Amino acid sequence: MCVESERCGVTEQLYLPDEDSVTEFTATVTEATAEYIVLDGTYFYPEGGGQPADTGRIEWEGGHARVGHARKDHGDVRHVVESMAGDPPAAGTTVEAEIDAERREQLSRMHTAQHVVSRVVLDAYGATTAGNQVHTDRSRIDFEPVSFDEADVERIEQLSNEAIERDPAVRKENRPRETVEREVDEGRALLDLIPESVDPLRVVEIEGFDMCPCGGTHVDSLGELGELSIVDRISKGADTERIEFELA
Repeated sequence: MCVESERCGVTEQLYLPDEDSVTEFTATVTEATAEYIVLDGTYFYPEGGGQPADTGRIEWEGGHARVGHARKDHGDVRHVVESMAGDPPAAGTTVEAEIDAERREQLSRMHTAQHVVSRVVLDAYGATTAGNQVHTDRSRIDFEPVSFDEADVERIEQLSNEAIERDPAVRKENRPRETVEREVDEGRALLDLIPESVDPLRVVEIEGFDMCPCGGTHVDSLGELGELSIVDRISKGADTERIEFELA
């Protein structure tokens, strides 16, 4: 059980708004069992928005745990234990945590690439992103309403790589909700799905190219993505197309 009432249910997500590259940190335990560990603050990304959770390791005097997943639970971030050596750490224990850095980098690159392709398709075809799922090796985006042919797919790939080659900066910052609602382009945000109480909003802006509220992890410039290849196109029903892509 939580013993520090002021911290229960309010794990601070320390990577926000722009500390995506941090993968090692010190924190204090607020709750721990053999199944999960809750910290007062964390850089682990909890699954959401089409991005899988970070994995990694948490160590304390007399024990350590392999973190196989992280998820939100009423404001807490629970670091789900895959395996543990020693007893669960007591509340108040200082721990050293390490995120799997290579995996974090791959997911950050993929998530930013998803923003690029979504922007290209919105501009070129007027189609919005209906859903997406990023992985370390291959990612997918569903678009609607639209119907692509092979020439369209080649064009989307070309335009996406042209944007990547320009290497604009990727800025991540908190902005007042009112400003975001006024400035974000129609089709680039599902603001009605974000509770009104969430203010400010964390925004990911690709300089001169795209702006979208997003809580995921991202790179600092498009040049970090490398070459993007669209590897599959699948019709998912009337006016819905799925694109799958990889990064070199």
